[in-house]
Amino acid sequence: MLAVRTGRKMLVTTGAFLAVGALVTGCTAGAEGTNTQPTNASVEGNAAEGDTVVIGFSGPAADHGWLGAINSAATAEAEKYGDIDLRVAEGTNDANLQISQVEQFINDGVDAIVLLPTDGAALTEVATQAMEAGIPVINVDREFSSPFAARTTILGDNYGMGVSAGTYICEKLEGNPDAVVAEVAGIDSLPLTQDRSRGFADALESCGLDVDNRVAADFTVQGGEAATSQLLSAAPQIDALWNHDDDQGIGVLAAIDAAGRDEFFMVGGAGSANAMREIQAGESVLEATVIYPSTQAADGIRLARLIAQNKAMSDLVEVEVPKRIVLNAPVVTGENVEQYLPTAFES
Repeated sequence: MLAVRTGRKMLVTTGAFLAVGALVTGCTAGAEGTNTQPTNASVEGNAAEGDTVVIGFSGPAADHGWLGAINSAATAEAEKYGDIDLRVAEGTNDANLQISQVEQFINDGVDAIVLLPTDGAALTEVATQAMEAGIPVINVDREFSSPFAARTTILGDNYGMGVSAGTYICEKLEGNPDAVVAEVAGIDSLPLTQDRSRGFADALESCGLDVDNRVAADFTVQGGEAATSQLLSAAPQIDALWNHDDDQGIGVLAAIDAAGRDEFFMVGGAGSANAMREIQAGESVLEATVIYPSTQAADGIRLARLIAQNKAMSDLVEVEVPKRIVLNAPVVTGENVEQYLPTAFES
């Protein structure tokens, strides 16, 4: 099933993708016969309505709060622009189905594709086919295995998340070289989890600490609760704990409450709204979380529009949209939570 957004209306179709109207020609950057350089950008010029841009968007199934926010933010961003015709493929964790969705976008001749692949390596070939067809691909969150598969890649900073969490803990535990640090990771087989743990370990090493107790969960509430119960049983004393993911953090906090433990402080990960409200309340061990932006696909939509309309980014002197953008991983605490809560995702 595919959802087709045309103007402000959404149509849902089953089976083959439904083409809506004729495609607008002459506005796709990188299309055959288009060799012009992007125009010098201004805030006003970029905001001004231009030629209609048909953007295909495909992402994984929204079976996690962060992924749901990714999808809703992308569609909400498209609705801000009268010159975006957004075509949204049904979210899926099936790489073969997602490949067929991208192939349909190619066949329909969309002007740009924003793609958060369920598996970056598996989607590399079809993304490259889109690029070769003159359709710029904006790769979101999970990287392709070839630089030829995307015009622009926009990423959260998984390694930076670990660095931010570890640096915060180092600052809080300054002067306590014997502090016990624990970690509740995500799925260990995923590169993103490995990057987060590596950044965390590197940051702790800089202040003479290391991870004393570590378990891996699965980014679910149930997994977080089970893994944390196991960790707490094995560690009678903890000074600080980093949990990689605020969705699984609901289970992590449930396990902590059930065990009656409050001798340590906890840092979360991803930046969910419920975690931020918990931080605001100041009534649990959770006192900070590290942002992993759920705006990546929304940023991808905005960049796809600029690229397809042959525009550049207004805050850069460079005349083209960058090839690679890595977003920041700031720490949210009680002092700055009001700044981040409006854009946080619901678990």
